[in-house]
Amino acid sequence: MCVVEIDGCPKLELACATAVKDGMDVRTGTDRGCEARRVVLEFLLAEHPLDCPVCDKAGECRLQDYYQDHGLFASRFNEAKTKRAKLVPIGKSLLLDRERCILCTRCVRFLEDITRTHELGVFERGNRSEVGTREDREVATNYAGNLVDLCPVGAITDREFRFSTRAWFLKRSASFCPLCGRGCEIWIDQHPGFARTVRSKRIYRVRPKENPRRNGPWMCAAGRRGFAVLDSHRIDQIFRIKDGRRTILTWDKGLHWAALKLEELSAKGHSGRIAVVLNSFLSNEELFLARRLFRDSLHVGSLAFLDPEPGIPDGFLLTSQRSSNRRGARELGFDPAPPDWDRIAETAELLLLFAHPLLDAAAKGPIEKAWNRVRTRILVTPRESGLEAGADVILPSALPAEKPGSWTNIDGSSSAFESALESPGEALAEWRILTGLARELRIDGMAGLESIGRVREDCLRMHPFFKVT
Repeated sequence: MCVVEIDGCPKLELACATAVKDGMDVRTGTDRGCEARRVVLEFLLAEHPLDCPVCDKAGECRLQDYYQDHGLFASRFNEAKTKRAKLVPIGKSLLLDRERCILCTRCVRFLEDITRTHELGVFERGNRSEVGTREDREVATNYAGNLVDLCPVGAITDREFRFSTRAWFLKRSASFCPLCGRGCEIWIDQHPGFARTVRSKRIYRVRPKENPRRNGPWMCAAGRRGFAVLDSHRIDQIFRIKDGRRTILTWDKGLHWAALKLEELSAKGHSGRIAVVLNSFLSNEELFLARRLFRDSLHVGSLAFLDPEPGIPDGFLLTSQRSSNRRGARELGFDPAPPDWDRIAETAELLLLFAHPLLDAAAKGPIEKAWNRVRTRILVTPRESGLEAGADVILPSALPAEKPGSWTNIDGSSSAFESALESPGEALAEWRILTGLARELRIDGMAGLESIGRVREDCLRMHPFFKVT
């Protein structure tokens, strides 16, 4: 399909296999080249099944695009098409339809050249050639999901996305993956829903967005599957809990109550009895505001970071850090060390906890030691974690994909993103919560910070190395 005419060459040449030379004159859209593509396309379609109405790749299929550009011809193939195996499991969530496969070998070459795991190969010869697993080994690499993106037709599909919706119903939004220190850029495909039909879920799939400096065109399985976890068990109301009873509050009342408790201790000279626990999923702008509010203005006694436990890196994209902005926290002057829960339990009268999105009931054990002994507990969280019952006030926060901001990855590269999703219910971005607290506390140095652009300007003025791309 990539044949071109080159001056001085008697026949058409393959563009992908021809070295560039000085003075080379290449023509791509000549009648001779287009006719050659049409002939190749006719051979590709001769054995291809007419699955477009039920194929997950419909609307994104390269073969459909090529037929629109170079085909639009009537079929001359009257013989029975070759029957091949369908729904062949080749990995944990991957299915291969050999009838749709056009033997481009992209999947094979990805596993040979990129992951170097070599699970797939082309077997048999001639018209019997087909893609299959080597020695019946499943594709087990952490990057197996990229095979679905690479496949130009619907030969390799994902069990979770299969038959769930049509590609043209999805809205694509740019964002980043917050689940490790790499900060891979991604596309989030969400379904806006229909007027008379309730959508079954919000995020249907996550795909890599090419960025040569960060992740290239790839992403790992942790990022691809992790959004389903992040987007579940959300908290979307402000609650005041007293004597075991929940009362729904407005943001004005919730922030006023939290600020009043902070002001009471500060006015008595007891700021040292305030403990604030942040996390490095917060953006640079939010960490900048947190430092100005809690360290520079309130002079709190304890300022620590609660992040997921480090994991095992895979030597490619996935890092040992399992949060998105520890590098940014360090460059802003924080020491993102874990909290000393024993000390907080002994000395703190108020604990303000910014819970990270991955915090769950299984990880709350060490926290409860302090959580149950501190007199006043304020919880800022996007999801249920099991700590809600012991909180005095619960303030619902947004996920990283639901707010604008910039994050600095493990290599020191800062990138800014707009919100890709709407926050559910009353959930707000942490930068809005922090500016709201500052407003209630009447902190002069934080007046006027009512937009993320203004916050970013102040942050860049004091920390110019955060210039974003």
